[in-house]
Amino acid sequence: MTKAPDFSFETRIGGRVAGVDEVGRGPLAGPVMAAAVVLDAGHIPPGLNDSKKLSEKRRLDLSDLLHDCAEVSIGIATVEEIDEINILHASLLAMTRAIEGLKTAPDHALIDGKFIPKRLAVSATPIIKGDGISLSIAAASIVAKTCRDAAMCALAQQYPGYGWDRNAGYPTREHKQALLNLGVTPHHRRSFKPVHNILYQAPSATS
Repeated sequence: MTKAPDFSFETRIGGRVAGVDEVGRGPLAGPVMAAAVVLDAGHIPPGLNDSKKLSEKRRLDLSDLLHDCAEVSIGIATVEEIDEINILHASLLAMTRAIEGLKTAPDHALIDGKFIPKRLAVSATPIIKGDGISLSIAAASIVAKTCRDAAMCALAQQYPGYGWDRNAGYPTREHKQALLNLGVTPHHRRSFKPVHNILYQAPSATS
C-alpha cells in the first residue's frame, strides 16, 4: 500500500513552513505556475495528496478548502521568461515568486524536486517526489494544478482548436495537429522543439 503524505517534515522543522510545488514544465503552451502553501496544523483538510493522484473534482474541492483554511500564494513565470531562461529556471522563478507572495515570510520552505532557487530569501529543503511525502507540498501541488488548469481553460476560449481546456497545453496528438493546422499562438513556447520546428522548419526539397 502506498504511503500517504504526512506532516512529519513540518513538525520536525517547526515554525511557519511553506510547501512549494510547480506545474506546467511539460506543456508546449502557457505559463509555468507554482504555489506556496502554509498549512494550519489544526485545520488540515483530509485527503491531501499528490494532485496527479486525485480526480479533477477532488482537486477543485480541496483547492477551495485550502484557500479558506491555509495561507496560499501563486507565482507565475511567463512564456517569454520560459523561452528566455529555459523551463527549469522559469520553474524555480515561479517558486520564488510564490514564496515571496505569502503575506508573512515562512521560516522554511519545503520544495518539491531536487533544486532550490538560488535567490531564495528563506532556508529550504528540496524533497524529490515531495508531493507524495509532505502534506504542505501536496497542498501546493493541488493549488498550482487547479490554478493553471483554470488559466488554460480561459486561454482555450481565446484560442479555440488546440484543446487547451482538455490538454492544458501538453503535447497531445490533438494539440500537435492543431499546431500544424492553425499555427503558433503568442502563448506557445518557441524554445520547445515541436513549436520551434514549425516556426523554423527548413524549406522542403520540392518548394
